[in-house]
Amino acid sequence: MHLTEATKHYINHMVEETGVGMKCLLMDKETTSIISMAYSQTEMLEKEVYLFERIDRLSSCDPMRYLKCIVFIRPIRENIDLLLREMKHPKFGQYHIYFSNIISNSDIMKLAESDEKECIRDVQEFYADYISVSPTLFNLNISDGCYRGGNRSWDPFALQRSVEGIISVLLSLQKYPKIRYLGTSDMCRKLAEGVNHKMNKEHSLFSEASQQWTNDASSPLLLILDRRSDPFTPLLNQWTYQAMLHELLTINNNRINLSNVQGVSKEMREVIVSAEHDDFYAKNMFKNFGEIGVNIKVLMEDFQAQTKNQKKVETISDMKDFLEQYPQFKKMSGTVSKHVLLISELSRLVSTHNLMDVSEAEQEMACQLEHSRSVKKVRQLLSDSRVRNIDRLRLVMLYALRFGKHSSSELQEFKRILRQKGISDEQLKSIQNLVNFYESMNQNQTADLLATVNEVFKKKIIKGLKGVENIYTQHEPPLAELIRDISKGRLKYSSYPSLTEEIQSQNIEKPNDIIIFQIGGTTYEEASHIDMLNRSLPGIRIILGSTCIHNFASFLDEFDH
Repeated sequence: MHLTEATKHYINHMVEETGVGMKCLLMDKETTSIISMAYSQTEMLEKEVYLFERIDRLSSCDPMRYLKCIVFIRPIRENIDLLLREMKHPKFGQYHIYFSNIISNSDIMKLAESDEKECIRDVQEFYADYISVSPTLFNLNISDGCYRGGNRSWDPFALQRSVEGIISVLLSLQKYPKIRYLGTSDMCRKLAEGVNHKMNKEHSLFSEASQQWTNDASSPLLLILDRRSDPFTPLLNQWTYQAMLHELLTINNNRINLSNVQGVSKEMREVIVSAEHDDFYAKNMFKNFGEIGVNIKVLMEDFQAQTKNQKKVETISDMKDFLEQYPQFKKMSGTVSKHVLLISELSRLVSTHNLMDVSEAEQEMACQLEHSRSVKKVRQLLSDSRVRNIDRLRLVMLYALRFGKHSSSELQEFKRILRQKGISDEQLKSIQNLVNFYESMNQNQTADLLATVNEVFKKKIIKGLKGVENIYTQHEPPLAELIRDISKGRLKYSSYPSLTEEIQSQNIEKPNDIIIFQIGGTTYEEASHIDMLNRSLPGIRIILGSTCIHNFASFLDEFDH
């Protein structure tokens, strides 16, 4: 279960099957992101791909009949129509067409009929219809949100895209899973039904995976969850490297825009953070902020030692050695410059905006139940001139979730202070929107959801907070404990039902392969726990997927729709 390798496998096949010669890679907006996450442009050039074009911008290109065209697009109506138009007046000598998901027979017939000049050499389905962020994390880049209306029902596009993305993941990994879902979420049930229907409809495609499943000691599990069951995690400031970068600087398809950083050089206005192409990042993405500072110092010392060696160019032999080592030296130089810049900017933001005190208050509200202590800290931080309005807002949101129904709640007073600090009435509505977002999944239940969650946290405090060394990382996403329950065969059917009675009647199973899909976005904090669990649970392989990857700002957009 390695998502990046699965994506690379498909891309390699596209290039190799096209044969020797100069090639153009024709993509759509989404497949451009899919490929760029797996391979750099330099690596694609090494594969004889010299031109990169978007199918929605192809009309402005000149004919290049000497090029072979590798077409890698999603099989959606817009792309099919653009491809049919291209076939009327083909700009390239050959077309090797690869769809990122299942395409209908009728669309294949239309393509065949449109190929009057017989330029199409082959048409295939390569199931890479998802963004492979890492070997164990994928997302679908659904940026407009999944939830619609007061009842929080599915946005039709998001539902269809989620079904397609999950099916693509299953086919690329050759998994035919049992499906379970969060029982209190109607959206989870609808997505589970959609995936199950598609699997049954395309049974022949799943036959190989089905045979493998039959022979396995335990079948894979696809578990569908809803962000509304845990709105706490996206609200918290994070302290692991990858999560901090996304929270404070925003990672978009492994790219970070630093153009707003004062004094940044032109070549550093956008940097790439990819575990596939950056060894330092791969080793440190899940490390905490303190460890990163130590490790960046070691990286700099290694670079300085290399620099001294490079200066000793006195003979022809020295020059030869220098030229051989120069590409590696240049790469190391870029790595050092990039991470020193990123760490420096993170340190500046943490210090300037008093994020350590903000985070301490957040962690206490997320993991403890001391109302008077939280009130005091929140009031103090709301008045602190160093604290950003976005952090003031998130503190009050956390307070609203934890203590909004407390007999001595000061929520209205905190809202008044926020208004004084310049937070608009529209932004203040987000506080109630968040509470509604949390409660919407359980609107037909009479039990107080917040009270239920408080009981869960009480148990966690007794069990898990003894000997906590770092007050900034007390919080553990509920997802981590859920996965431990799955590994022990303790996932309750009453809470996480299956679509079929047959599965419910079987004995408790402990799946080796677990695919989690979270409607409404996941976080890099949850991804770091998936990495830890993959290393700590013997024989268990876990993949996490979602509609998008949130920081606090994007999470606000999610539930404010």
